[in-house]
Amino acid sequence: MNPGFSHQLPPAVSQMEVDEPVGLPKLSRVAVCGGTHGDELSGVYLVREQLKQSKRKEADHEEPTPVLMVLSNPRATQQCRRYVDTDLNRCFTRSVLDGPTSDTDPYEIIRAKELNAMLGPKGSRGAVDLICDLHNTTANMDLCFIAYSDCDWISLHIFKHLQRQMPDTPMRFIHLDVSNKESYSLDSVGKHGFAMEIGPQPHGVVRSNIYATMKVGVQHMLDWIRHFNSGSVFDGGFVDVYTVVKNIDYPRDGETHNITAAIYPSLQDRDFCLLHPGDPLFQTFSGETLRYKGREPLYPFFINECAYYEKGIALSLARKKSVMIPAIRMQTDTEERACDWSFTSEEEE
Repeated sequence: MNPGFSHQLPPAVSQMEVDEPVGLPKLSRVAVCGGTHGDELSGVYLVREQLKQSKRKEADHEEPTPVLMVLSNPRATQQCRRYVDTDLNRCFTRSVLDGPTSDTDPYEIIRAKELNAMLGPKGSRGAVDLICDLHNTTANMDLCFIAYSDCDWISLHIFKHLQRQMPDTPMRFIHLDVSNKESYSLDSVGKHGFAMEIGPQPHGVVRSNIYATMKVGVQHMLDWIRHFNSGSVFDGGFVDVYTVVKNIDYPRDGETHNITAAIYPSLQDRDFCLLHPGDPLFQTFSGETLRYKGREPLYPFFINECAYYEKGIALSLARKKSVMIPAIRMQTDTEERACDWSFTSEEEE
């Protein structure tokens, strides 16, 4: 993360020794985005519904919801396709956003720059405080947060809050160990951000139970933000974090590059169940069992995700660790002014 926005404890200070809650800036500007992938319909319909309600409130002269609702990829959404030209959720690296613009650019490159102007610029003090980007997966992953930091106390506290408020919904926090410069998804544009990924749901389909889970999750997130901004103190604690180690592709034919095997039956739909060395991994179309050759047990997820066939990913593997998060509260005005001065100094450097 950008050092001006990391809001993490100094390295020399043990998290366990901190008694006072950590003061973090107010979350004044929050965006909820859906349809970054146009065929992941829970987020599409949730954002559409919220936009419709906002228009009704405006017509009735009611107080509007203080959250920016964004339909990220309107062309792909209209066509119910993942993307039109290229994957929008891989277009938010610094090199793409800062690159020259041309009339011949793919639609999603143009749209990424529009979203960066609307919600960012990425890495700047003008960026929105938090982006929650809504996604669906065909994999059996229940509800996951996917984020680029395992020490972003805001995202981790929101996740912890959802775990407490939705005890019957299995949840995991997935950490992509990628630098801010190389972070590629829409949520990386905000000072804080994560994808809320919920499945299983086929692409191009909306299931009421998955939609309802997403709607409740977003509502609890917004409730937490409201309490945080009102000055509530949130206790610290431990959160399990799954850090991505590697991706594994399907076995493929050397000449045609066609896949030659499918996920082994006993592994299918068992996301986040520990995979041990020697466990069955693939079953070839000729009937042979191919086993996991890794040296350590790891946690598989995105198992047989439909959209990842084109990316050469049969599943991802992660290590699990327990992260201690400190108690937090909103900063005082004095602390916020000091934080603004610190960030200005870092920009000047």
